Amino acid sequence: MTKMMRAQNDAVESMSGGETLGDLLSSEPEPAAGNRKTVKAFYGALARSDAAAVSRVVAADLEWWFHGPPHCQHLMRLLTGESRRVEFKFKPRSVTAIGDRVIVEGWQGSKAYWAHVWTLKEGIMRQLREYFDTWLTVIVRVSEEGGGDEGYEIIRLWQSEPKERLNRSLPDVVLPI
Repeated sequence: MTKMMRAQNDAVESMSGGETLGDLLSSEPEPAAGNRKTVKAFYGALARSDAAAVSRVVAADLEWWFHGPPHCQHLMRLLTGESRRVEFKFKPRSVTAIGDRVIVEGWQGSKAYWAHVWTLKEGIMRQLREYFDTWLTVIVRVSEEGGGDEGYEIIRLWQSEPKERLNRSLPDVVLPI
């Protein structure tokens, strides 16, 4: 049995608090699958320039965090209406749901690499962590028996696709959930 499989039964302190790793990863596949479907529909609506469809799934008070070069805030300019024309096409290469979070990554050859970590609640995209030209690793801290700060293990849940790493040097960021 792998550490990941064993850890699914251990307690986890996540950003939403009090969940177990099992809860986070797979307690109910339907919400995670629904979240994945919502996020995929969002990118489809972006590609079609369907503002009404985008506004149905993105919270008006979306919490946004960006890491990357300032000139690469393409998604913010689209969603805020600062830019009416599509200057960058977000074409997802992978979409992974982990509990209430959906991780989306894409790249355009050697020009640009991006990763988005969306947090959804009741089918609405409420938080975005956007990484542009930055490698991302998503981890979770799992308490061992007895809990406390002394006995815990860090488990990697997701990592940027390494295919493009061969040709580029980008900063690495770790996102704990």
